[in-house]
Formats: sequence, structure tokens, C-alpha cells
Amino acid sequence: MPEDAKKRPKDLLNRDEETTKRTTIILEKDERDFVDSLIKEGKEPGIKPLISKMLDVYRSMMIYDWRFPGEYYCGISRIAFVNVELLNILIQQAPREKWREIGKQMGCALKVSMETTLGIQTTLQENWENVFKRLRVQGFGDFYLKDKYLLIKTPFVGDAELWAGILEGLFDIELDMKTAVPPLVFEIKTKQNVTAAK
Repeated sequence: MPEDAKKRPKDLLNRDEETTKRTTIILEKDERDFVDSLIKEGKEPGIKPLISKMLDVYRSMMIYDWRFPGEYYCGISRIAFVNVELLNILIQQAPREKWREIGKQMGCALKVSMETTLGIQTTLQENWENVFKRLRVQGFGDFYLKDKYLLIKTPFVGDAELWAGILEGLFDIELDMKTAVPPLVFEIKTKQNVTAAK
């Protein structure tokens, strides 16, 4: 009889315990009712997928840097959950001809934040997927690179001129706007630092 076949079921169970640990969570009644309502309404498929999603959000957003309610840091940057309507009101107060330049300054600030937080150079195109993921997690929208085109679906602010500036400042590139309303499409005209850094 082979050696593996001689192993008792208890030994095989112990091997599984080394890779997977069972955890029991005791929820208060109102917490469990809330989770059950999410599942019943079809917003979540089950308690295990919900907890997995929460942990993924925790890791992606670096929630462990949440000091106390209202003060959450992602690396060196303080993050606030703000209504998009409030941001649009603020943006509307700036002259439209300055929106691209304001966007560039915002992009440069994002670049510094991401480079210090994630430890990557945003100007290198091979790092853009990590940058896109960070922007998506923080609610900026869904970003895609297709050949020489940058595409933004569901941007948190819909103005193409502002986004052109943000992306130019963040990636140190020059863009040509192809659409003025979402989904936003930009053609990459130059990649000065991207090619220089390689």
C-alpha cells in the first residue's frame, strides 16, 4: 500500500488547517439583519463574498490608515469622501480657460501622492495599470489604455478639458481630446518622459 494511502484522515485534515484557518465572527442582531438584507435584496451573493470584498477594499484603499472618522490618509494624501456635486460647484467657479492648467496641477499632486504611496513612477507606461486601479478605487472613474488612446468611463467629473490636464500632469504626456462628453477619449500625442526613462 502506498505511503500516502496509509495516512489517516485526521492527518489529511490537519494539512488543510495549515493553509486555511476557520474564523467565527459573532455579529450583533442589527449587524446580521443588515447583512441578511443585503443578501436578500441581491446586493451581495453571501456573507463570505461580502467579507472578501470588504477586505479587498480595505487593502486597496489602505483603510488601515484611517485615524478616526473624517481623517483618512492614503500615503501622504488625506482623502475625503465628497459629493461630486460639491466638486462640480467648486470647479464651475474657476474660469473655463484655466481648467486644463488647474487639471495639470491636480495631476502633478496625484503623481507625487502615488509615487510616494505606491513607490512607482507614474510616467512609466508599464505602471499605468497600477495607477488606473488606484484612481478607480478612489472613485475617479474607470481608465483604459488602448494603443495610443486613453479612455475614461464614468469619470467623477465629466469635463474633458479638466481631465486632459489631470492626465497630462499625472503621466507627463501631451493629449489631444477626441470626445467632449463621457466616455472621454484622449489621444496620446507625446510621451516625453516615458521614452526618456526607458
